[in-house]
Amino acid sequence: MLHDRRTASPRGLRRTALHSALFYALCATAALPLAHAQDADAPASPPGQATTLDQVQVTGIRGTIQTSIDKKREETVVSDVLAADDIGDLPALSIGEAIETITGASTHREKGGASEISIRGLGPFLGSSTFNGREATNGSGDRSVNFNQFPSELINTVAIYKTQRADFVEGGVAGTINMETVKPLEYGKRTFQLDGRGTWQDYDDRLKDKDGVGWRGTASYIDQFDMGNAGKLGVSIGVQALEGSNPEEMFSSSSTWVACDGREVVGATRNCTQVNGNQVANGVPYYLVPSSRIYRQFIEHDKRDSQFAALQWRPSDTVEVNLDYQHSKRDYTEDRSDLSLSSMMRNLNNRVVTDDGALLHHTGSTTVDSTGNFLERQEEYTGGGLNVIFRPSPAWTLSTDLSYSNTERDQIERSTRLRAGRTDVNGRPVGGIKNTRYVDYTYDYSGDVPSIYLDPAFDVNNPDNFTDSALVRRRQQHREHTIRAGRFDATFTPESGFFTAIKGGLRRSEATYTDYTDTVDVTTTNVAAIRAANLACRQAFPQDDFLANASGNTIDQWASFDSRCLFKAFTGADDTGLSADLRNPANNDVTEKTSALYLMGDYSAEWFGLPVTGNIGVRGVRTEVRSVGLRSGLDVINNPDGTVTLEPTGDFTSQVLKSSNTEWLPSFNAAFELRPDLLLRVGAYRAMSRPDLAAEGYGRTFNLGEVDTEFNSVGDALRSITATGNPRAKPLMSWNGDLSLEWYANEDTMLSGALYYKQFNGGSMPVIVNETFDIDGQSVTVPVEQLATSDQKSDLFGVEFTASHSFSYLPGIFSGLGVKASYNYADSNFKTEDLRLGESTDPSTGVVTPGIVEPANIFGLSKHVASAQVYWGLGKLDLQAIYKYRSDYYQQFVGDPSQNRYVRDNGSLDFRATYKVNKHLSLSLSASNLTDEPRVSDMPILGSFREYTTYGRRYYLGVRYRF
Repeated sequence: MLHDRRTASPRGLRRTALHSALFYALCATAALPLAHAQDADAPASPPGQATTLDQVQVTGIRGTIQTSIDKKREETVVSDVLAADDIGDLPALSIGEAIETITGASTHREKGGASEISIRGLGPFLGSSTFNGREATNGSGDRSVNFNQFPSELINTVAIYKTQRADFVEGGVAGTINMETVKPLEYGKRTFQLDGRGTWQDYDDRLKDKDGVGWRGTASYIDQFDMGNAGKLGVSIGVQALEGSNPEEMFSSSSTWVACDGREVVGATRNCTQVNGNQVANGVPYYLVPSSRIYRQFIEHDKRDSQFAALQWRPSDTVEVNLDYQHSKRDYTEDRSDLSLSSMMRNLNNRVVTDDGALLHHTGSTTVDSTGNFLERQEEYTGGGLNVIFRPSPAWTLSTDLSYSNTERDQIERSTRLRAGRTDVNGRPVGGIKNTRYVDYTYDYSGDVPSIYLDPAFDVNNPDNFTDSALVRRRQQHREHTIRAGRFDATFTPESGFFTAIKGGLRRSEATYTDYTDTVDVTTTNVAAIRAANLACRQAFPQDDFLANASGNTIDQWASFDSRCLFKAFTGADDTGLSADLRNPANNDVTEKTSALYLMGDYSAEWFGLPVTGNIGVRGVRTEVRSVGLRSGLDVINNPDGTVTLEPTGDFTSQVLKSSNTEWLPSFNAAFELRPDLLLRVGAYRAMSRPDLAAEGYGRTFNLGEVDTEFNSVGDALRSITATGNPRAKPLMSWNGDLSLEWYANEDTMLSGALYYKQFNGGSMPVIVNETFDIDGQSVTVPVEQLATSDQKSDLFGVEFTASHSFSYLPGIFSGLGVKASYNYADSNFKTEDLRLGESTDPSTGVVTPGIVEPANIFGLSKHVASAQVYWGLGKLDLQAIYKYRSDYYQQFVGDPSQNRYVRDNGSLDFRATYKVNKHLSLSLSASNLTDEPRVSDMPILGSFREYTTYGRRYYLGVRYRF
């Protein structure tokens, strides 16, 4: 076996010169001397004569940044804020993209847009997200918020609180993101606004069936009414509709990786021999390989409708009532054409392997499948709440809040597979097919994507060749996540003393999460049926220039079939519908009840000769989890293609597992006024992060995997049994300290730096639990792996910087220039072991099996996160360029536990131009991902290529009318 010390392709791990140049240029601009930050001294007025000051209203991007600086200064904790005086003025295309311009925030990009948010380089599960101060549901089974469901045109404030207060909803180890809609009475003016945008996807030009221009339309109305003796009433109403597409191109691999024996010559008729951690610890060489590789072409359509409403009523000076409602519905379809090399572990030889096991070159044999998938997803969100504030006296304020949030997601997939066979549709031998259904290939990874060369005798573009092992599958998945919560708060304001306010309250919430997956497979080897379907359902490859921008790519099209046509050909129906019995051992049914109470005091004093304000308090939290799982005997099904499947017998029993924990979360915040323009903030607190709701499931999954998965024996299938979650998993606890120095030179200039430290009292590691299953009537003990919270301690250190400055003192048109830049560095010794190849422990015996691959760090941790923006106000024209960068990070899969996945460092450049025609009408032009940055991921170590996804540039042309 050959060895190569490269950890990855030089091009695959590169940071482009363009990206570096843009980033450093913007940061250098932000670092210009701030000596001119103070406004020029005005001439002194003659004695006894008053000075008349002109009132200048600053609008546009500069105005938004000024508002954000003001709100940051006013907060009682370490925070960063993005705020606009008017709705629709946030300088971003979406809430997710707005958040990633905030210091220390970064996003994981899906479908070309910002999705999950990480704060200070920590994954979304270590943060919490609230909407108008309340928890919100999603359709993914985790605790993050789907920011795409909230129209950015209807949000005017996004804040990230980086230290905690006792009255915050628990969950913010890294921080808390809160989005707020406008309160109509505070807004104080009547506004009716129409906002329309056309969207153009760069890669749409490559599709043969082009989608054309997408669109997004938003309308909002805010007003206030004087109702006489009934007080004052404010209303806010907003609606949004959008329709568009998200073309993508992908080269991917399966999510299951194994370590194979590096000493053996693998025979042409079998897979490589897997090794375990004990063997590797004793010196056995190994290499890492997935079960399959996939070329994937997407055609996607997205349609959403949202409605938002708020009512604010003050019947008197002592009572205020707030009622708000949100609703959104999304219809999403995805038509996928795949070329699956579905047996990549066979005949692996001529290997070039790095020292840590990444496979860079090899030969092998694989089955070749043309697979299709038509997915339809409907997701509906409903949320809202009632908040009542009562002030019985100047000293007392009482408030209560009742809220509801629900997300339902239904997803139906109809998948099809035609495998290359020994003979074509005319009965002639297929060139290149060996060993029944296998094609020889050469794999070489030295470009952006691996180069895979199939035997030249096999024509991957000839649909005649795909005549074997037909499979159609209908899979329907339903998820529902609901949160019902109520809280009561009381505030007492003493007339004098150390404390300026004493607050206390309690909160009760119940979160439920249920899901089921219904799968029906139809397989056939009937030659006549396959031939007829093959001939009837052929289609031209749906696009041109597939992966044209990726160096190393060798396959740019393949024989493609209409998946819906194949589904009907083999089943006789467009949709076969749900099974009569939806029970399945993989189903999850989780209920989590939370009870919390807190006591907190706001104070104002003088310490060490300096004015100081802040708060001190404690929050107690009790969490109770009840998780229901189904268990059943299993039948071994021998498929016509020689593979095996495990299927439940249908005789189910329910098992219930309960767990609970109680935690106390003290917090302390202080802001020292070193000078009127200089603040020193200190924060210390204990925080908790619960496992995702789906990760508290008690289900078990069996061989019901992807279309490109096969098991050659019952033993292989038994190794596929995994736990959907672990209800006993404890929350991750941490002690946290923050020190922040903030200089507010003037209304346009702010410079801040922060140091922070976190000590985690726990980690994530696999445990092996032996469980007994009835398989074909025999009792079999199977080791089932699941993730648990360990007792290990780990540390995280971080530093962040923010600079914001307007060059308003420059002459002429240059006076409209301004910059904002931020940078966050974080490092930790946290360990997340790989579920299959990491260190694992048998909890009953305490026996530890050493890991084969190095553990990942904490979910979402990027050592380096940066953003830089330049804006330029030219009278009625506002220009803005934003560059965002994050270094590589571990990205956890949502749903069933899986192996460690790493996303490589990436950066993107966005641009926005807004022209204000008059006080009512404005035009905008925006572009995202101008650098056409792909997302590249590795598994289960960095440098072991897994996936390359690219989605191109996107352009938006908008018009807004406000009166």
